[in-house]
Amino acid sequence: MNREEKKAVVANVADRLSRAQAVILTDFTGLKVEQMTELRHRFRENGLEYVVVKNTLLKRASEGTSCQELLGDLEGPNGLALGYEEPVDLAKVLVEFAKDNPKMDIKEGILGEQIINPEQVKALAKLPSREVLLAQLLGTMNGVPRNFVSLLAAVVRDFMNLLKAIEEQKAAQEA
Repeated sequence: MNREEKKAVVANVADRLSRAQAVILTDFTGLKVEQMTELRHRFRENGLEYVVVKNTLLKRASEGTSCQELLGDLEGPNGLALGYEEPVDLAKVLVEFAKDNPKMDIKEGILGEQIINPEQVKALAKLPSREVLLAQLLGTMNGVPRNFVSLLAAVVRDFMNLLKAIEEQKAAQEA
């Protein structure tokens, strides 16, 4: 790889890192080509990326980004999982793949500006998706007006039941 190609790779990876909302660093030692192909296919299906770049180029690409601290001391083969929209999807795909392929090792990651450890990545994978969380929030917000309307209707309903009971009581007294 000549100098121009390396510059192009660094610029490409730097662009990806600057756009990513979540980045997870992995060790893929021991995975077969078929497994890596399956992993990349799962990532593409979910609008995510998985890239493998030389450590020296990766360090240069991370300079000036929020990933600089994460990618500062790299050793061994490293792969980067990049999520541009939904960090939960990134964590879910990676954790599911790691369950099926124990040789995949999740090292650490970065979510926004915060570094997260492998346990936090697994906890992130357990969260429901954004759509489910929004639906739950909407259900909670709908509960307040629904309960208020039910409360108002209960007052009228109880008053009507009281009048009906009085009517039945007077009809029983007359008979």
